[in-house]
Amino acid sequence: MPRTNPWAALSALCIGFFMILLDTTIVSIAIPAMVRELHTSLNSVVWVLSVYLLTYAVPMLFTSRLGDRFGPKRIFLAGLAVFTLASLWCGLSGTVEMLIAARAVQGLGAALMTPQTLAFITHLFPPAKRGPAMGLWGGVAGLATIAGPLLGGLLVDSLGWEWIFFVNVPIGVVAIVLTAVLVPDWQPKHSHSFDVLGILLSAAGLCCLVFGIQNGQQYSWGRVFGPVNIPEIIAAGVLLLVAFVIWQRLNTREPLLPLAVFRNWNFSTGTLTAVAIGFAMTGMFVPLVVYLQDVLLMSPTSAGLLTAPMSLLSGIIAPFVGRLSDRVNAKYLVLVGFLALAAGLVGVTLQARADTGPWSLVPVLLLCGVGTGCVFAPMSNVTMSSVDRRLAGAASGIFNTARQVGGVLGSAAIGVLLQARITTAMAAHPANPAEALTTAARETLLLPAAVLVLGALTALVMRRVSHATPARSPEPVGNRG
Repeated sequence: MPRTNPWAALSALCIGFFMILLDTTIVSIAIPAMVRELHTSLNSVVWVLSVYLLTYAVPMLFTSRLGDRFGPKRIFLAGLAVFTLASLWCGLSGTVEMLIAARAVQGLGAALMTPQTLAFITHLFPPAKRGPAMGLWGGVAGLATIAGPLLGGLLVDSLGWEWIFFVNVPIGVVAIVLTAVLVPDWQPKHSHSFDVLGILLSAAGLCCLVFGIQNGQQYSWGRVFGPVNIPEIIAAGVLLLVAFVIWQRLNTREPLLPLAVFRNWNFSTGTLTAVAIGFAMTGMFVPLVVYLQDVLLMSPTSAGLLTAPMSLLSGIIAPFVGRLSDRVNAKYLVLVGFLALAAGLVGVTLQARADTGPWSLVPVLLLCGVGTGCVFAPMSNVTMSSVDRRLAGAASGIFNTARQVGGVLGSAAIGVLLQARITTAMAAHPANPAEALTTAARETLLLPAAVLVLGALTALVMRRVSHATPARSPEPVGNRG
């Protein structure tokens, strides 16, 4: 690999990474505006969020192999171009159907980019110096995920919801230029084949599962088209995913999901924690935004400003936690992060009332910021540090896919639960819609809190990584020789 400044290269990559993670949450703050201005339903606008996460997550195992095959820099630049052009399309969309289609393409661009970021970190930084790099990466991830509502609120109030997408265009152009100049171009030593059957099975399984979960409430868990009903679609998704795992075990050439990497204990537990944090952080914003804007009548900008201290605190903490994760047992940092974020969400549910003063929520939201800042860097460090460098591309793809799959399931599950609780609460409080929406939002926020507790239990069984003698993961059969 040519000599390069690894920090300059990582900084260029983080601009693109920030942009794609920003778009996982920036849409949430614009949900009420989109429902009004596109003359559509809450379920349709939730699909604007979910389809991005779905097309982001489903191809990621495949796109990580593209980086191994053609070089991560080329695939990252291709993803940046697709993402930037799709952002322009999103802003120009005049109907919710066109916006959903554009968001699907935008998700494909993000899927091309994300696996390459962690693969670059493993190649640019030796294991003993990877903590600070993971700290920067974790800081960008935490800041982008929570900063979305603030930037989104300012743009929606001042320029309109379309500008939450238009803003990506100049940022994308800058990221393309900096990546082309600062990031090294190298070709991995091992050439990889593509598992076409695995790609099809995983894509079809996830699509069926997410479609069934998210649209269950809309179709009253009954028929969707013809004799096909929602439970059958969900069951088909589960069976397709089981068939995918079986095929990965039987595929002796080069599976899309090299199951051998899961023999590494920290990688297995780290992947589960990634699912949990993806579920919680994607899902928590939908009920929170509905409560702040539709019950407390805050503008998008005010709602975004309310979460700004949380965003700032998360971004400040993450780099320090990343450095600390090289010196202490990082699993305890992950554990503290999960429990702090869960406690913050429970605090919101305890304080939320129809007449609550919005700024009284700041302390519990700050606790959420502490939790977010403590999770990403040590979680990534523990998960990736003991993985064999020859499996770095595949492991990065699996790890990022897990987080995004968690986000897809979180978006779908939270969306359907919120709609169900709103229906129930409206029936119980027909003369007091504010009280009904508050009750629905509070009850829905308990789901991501519960998932975070499960994530904390998973983090508890992680093992300490010795950077002096990193473990080697078994190599897939297809890579031998």
